[in-house]
Amino acid sequence: MKLAFDIALRFLKSSKGQTALIVLGIAIGVSVQIFIGSLITGLQKSLIDKTVGSASQITVSAKTDGDFILAPQAEIKTIKAANPDEIINLVAVTQGPAILKTADQSTTIILRGFDWDDAQGIYKIVDRMVNGELGTNENEVIIGTDLSENLNIRIGDSIEMIIPNGKAQQFLVTGFFDLQVKSLNKSWILTNENTVQAFLETGEGVSQIEMQVNDVFAADEVATAVEKRLNDDTLVVTNWKAENAALLSGLSGQTASSLMIQVFVLISVVLGIASVLAISVVQKSRQIGILKAMGMHNPKASLVFLFQGFLLGILGAFVGVGLGIGLSWSFATFVTNPDGSSLVPFYIDWIFIGISAGIAITASTMAALIPAIRVSQLDPMEVIKNG
Repeated sequence: MKLAFDIALRFLKSSKGQTALIVLGIAIGVSVQIFIGSLITGLQKSLIDKTVGSASQITVSAKTDGDFILAPQAEIKTIKAANPDEIINLVAVTQGPAILKTADQSTTIILRGFDWDDAQGIYKIVDRMVNGELGTNENEVIIGTDLSENLNIRIGDSIEMIIPNGKAQQFLVTGFFDLQVKSLNKSWILTNENTVQAFLETGEGVSQIEMQVNDVFAADEVATAVEKRLNDDTLVVTNWKAENAALLSGLSGQTASSLMIQVFVLISVVLGIASVLAISVVQKSRQIGILKAMGMHNPKASLVFLFQGFLLGILGAFVGVGLGIGLSWSFATFVTNPDGSSLVPFYIDWIFIGISAGIAITASTMAALIPAIRVSQLDPMEVIKNG
């Protein structure tokens, strides 16, 4: 075993140009795998964070429009028990449609109220306040930046809202928010739970219970567990995967295309290694014939090329990992949005990188099987005789 390894190492050193070329080929293959994989994963995470990551991923609401969940705290306790390891950021939301009136204009909006601390986990409202402060006192509200611009509303202004039953009330605007979704900024008015419950006359009832999960792609499974745990025909449980089929299909398409590219890169690397090592058998056939004539058995002679493939794989994987991480960092750093933020965030998955490196080493070793088999079929006397 050691003899075969030493010979393999000597063969690699004796053809440094060829060795460097193979290592470079493997490195490029590994770097492309890592770069594409990291790019697609980073893009998906960014997309998820900007859409599903800042919204409710599972929602429990009354099945009949206009009805409310009358014992929200009891229901929240039951929901948590369905899957305590996955379910996070629960918030009870009371909401209803209303007409917003100013001195000059009016528009339809959705008035939403909740406990600010509970809502922070999902909507991160504190971080998305553009100006002013949260409406913590009675009849204080915050509105979206787009709505404030459309209706020329300023902090400190008093606005009137009218709900479908004809009830009207004045509210004080204490701040502006930007949820980075134009439709929400134009239609949502947010306030504390006591204000909205008093205005909509729901008592302690809430419209829905919203939550997020640790693994966003497991939302459908968790939603099923929640539905079984609640076991209430008056409630309906929805999840983001069921409501965003197009987004889910796009993410699946990205993953499939990434895998296809990586497979073809891997195939090209394997073919390249096999062809170069096959040529090496021809180049080294005289030396191999002499070694076999001196008593080296076929298995050991074959091991020489298997060790070459293994060593080339290690060197190529090591260089490729460095190149792949460098490419990913460069793309995240220099390819930016107009505001200077990264178009795709720099994301490194060490497990994926380890798997890519392992596949490269395995593929390189397996590629050496073809020349290894050819070596075992060489007749030493024929090789020496024909030079």
